Amino acid sequence: MEPSGTPDPAALSPADVLGFDPFDRGFLHDPYSRYRELSARGALFRTRGGLLVATTHELCTTLLRDPRFGRGSGRQNGADPGQPVASFLWLDPPDHTRLRALVSRAFTPRMIERLRPRVEEIAASLIRALPDEADLVSGLAYPLPVMVISEMLGVPPEDHERFRGWSEKLARGLDPMLTEGLLSETGRARREFGDYFRELAAIRRARPGDDLLSALTGVRELTEAELLATCVLLLVAGHETTVNLIANGVLALLRHGLLAQAARRPREVVEEVLRYDPPVQLTVRVALEDVSLGGTPVPKGTPVMAVIGAANRDPAVFPDPGRFDVTRSPERHLAFGLGIHFCLGATLARMEGEIALSALASAAPRLELAEPAPPYKENVVLRGLASLPVRLRRS
Repeated sequence: MEPSGTPDPAALSPADVLGFDPFDRGFLHDPYSRYRELSARGALFRTRGGLLVATTHELCTTLLRDPRFGRGSGRQNGADPGQPVASFLWLDPPDHTRLRALVSRAFTPRMIERLRPRVEEIAASLIRALPDEADLVSGLAYPLPVMVISEMLGVPPEDHERFRGWSEKLARGLDPMLTEGLLSETGRARREFGDYFRELAAIRRARPGDDLLSALTGVRELTEAELLATCVLLLVAGHETTVNLIANGVLALLRHGLLAQAARRPREVVEEVLRYDPPVQLTVRVALEDVSLGGTPVPKGTPVMAVIGAANRDPAVFPDPGRFDVTRSPERHLAFGLGIHFCLGATLARMEGEIALSALASAAPRLELAEPAPPYKENVVLRGLASLPVRLRRS
């Protein structure tokens, strides 16, 4: 591990802190080349800014599974000090255990499978509505998961566009090293989103429906602040990463000439997309006690960044990791995390991805890119396309 030194924090760039420049155009289009360079520095290394970074599958797995590492507290790992109650995404046990248990029953494989006909109906409708030249992000990848999670929560369709801006700002709020301006925007979006759910929760208490929000309003163990934070988390997490999964998947399939595979073996395709170009690129864990990681002492309170995008291309686990191969097995990627923070919506995201990619491949088998290098959103944690122009070539 490289020595840390004591640089002036005010003089540090994002590259100094993270080990890479997340806003460099080359990095946005291909972060994996830079990840290979980082991995060459060692399984665990310290950046010029002092952040410990893990890039191997083995160390990232340990970080995600080992209970001696957790979320900790503060902006260093994504929490917003202006938020009175954090969602369970940012909490450690016992609060994480309590809050997650209250909502997990809505995301069991059996409950999600009941949604399949509706997800198929939405996907088919969106694909039929696509013009011959379309942006697949705005036309399919975004509206599909938004409509699904909104219906689960009981959010009226006319409000979908209302919270799109809030959701985008909160997704950006996951990133490290936010400017004061972005922090302010994120805080405002969270407050406005919370106010929206406060009003909707009051309506559901008066007139309950067959939806998740109605069920949550009846849970006595949830305070109002916890209810609002949970609703915001479910809506944002319930679609932001799936948007990226679908769009990243279409791009990978088209670039490798494998679109037909999405109709033939959708499950395998989705798993390889999750490995090859995961929607979540990195996460941070904090040592909850003095611990050793890969033979390196990590004092209590030290944040360590797990680069999931690098771990998913670790050649020790995935032979020829830069090759998009839908026949890979077993599924050992870390796209949904591991341990107690394993993605609650993983089953739903997988189903939505399988249905969207399979339906698109069946309806538009001659689909082609209209832009060879589509633009990416300038997010650090979440990797996804800002737009994906295509030609459907239905006839």
